[in-house]
Amino acid sequence: MRFFLVDAFTPSAFAGNTAAVVLLDAPADPTWMQSVAAEFKHSETAFVVTGGEGPLPLRWFTPAAEVDLCGHATLATAHVLGELDAARSVSVEGGGGRRVGQVFSTRSGELACRAEDGWVSMDFPADVPVASDDDPGISDTVFVGRGVSDILVVLGEAAAVRGFKPDLPTLAKLDTRCVIVTAPGDLDGIDFVSRVFGPAVGVDEDPVTGSAHCTLASYWAARLGCNELVGEQASERGGIVRMTMFGDRVRLSGQAVTIASGELHV
Repeated sequence: MRFFLVDAFTPSAFAGNTAAVVLLDAPADPTWMQSVAAEFKHSETAFVVTGGEGPLPLRWFTPAAEVDLCGHATLATAHVLGELDAARSVSVEGGGGRRVGQVFSTRSGELACRAEDGWVSMDFPADVPVASDDDPGISDTVFVGRGVSDILVVLGEAAAVRGFKPDLPTLAKLDTRCVIVTAPGDLDGIDFVSRVFGPAVGVDEDPVTGSAHCTLASYWAARLGCNELVGEQASERGGIVRMTMFGDRVRLSGQAVTIASGELHV
């Protein structure tokens, strides 16, 4: 079985968020997939079945658990299959029209991807956060809300996000996949900044989190009154995500670089 290591949401190597992508001829045992993900130790490992017909089955695992949705590992998978010309090209709809791309079958439904001008775009479900009374132990919050999988915490200034020091044991006790901390952007061309913490699923801080931008795009599009957004995830590695809202969907776009490849022997 071939595997690839890909830096996602970055045009340059050794930045963005690294995902492992494992190519399968047939569905694999979930316990084995979890063991492989724990061995790789990246925030997510993607397993995609390239045999058969129809949408390509795709699953994502952190080192500790399977997750329902992962953006950067989906981007990495689409990038690898595009480089190998291994994906079945189909006509996919999203963002105002139909184009040739790839469709994955996942725990979050069918997800369509397409490559254009060096960017990979992904058609994901929008995730509008609803105000909640969760207490993440963070002071000076403007808004606290819940999406499908994550808690969103909005702060007043980007500097507070960039300098935020998480209390990981407290965050790990919350009934959520991740805690997203965000604020308005402080750089030209950046609408908002964010950081994402997931100690409950074995990821203390995720470098760039595509799925979190389904929630972020939904919140900031409504607050800023625009459907085209650019977000900076201000982790140590950092990354840029482009977003376009259309109805109950959001198109996430990013770049990716293949770092390494090899074969699994177990």
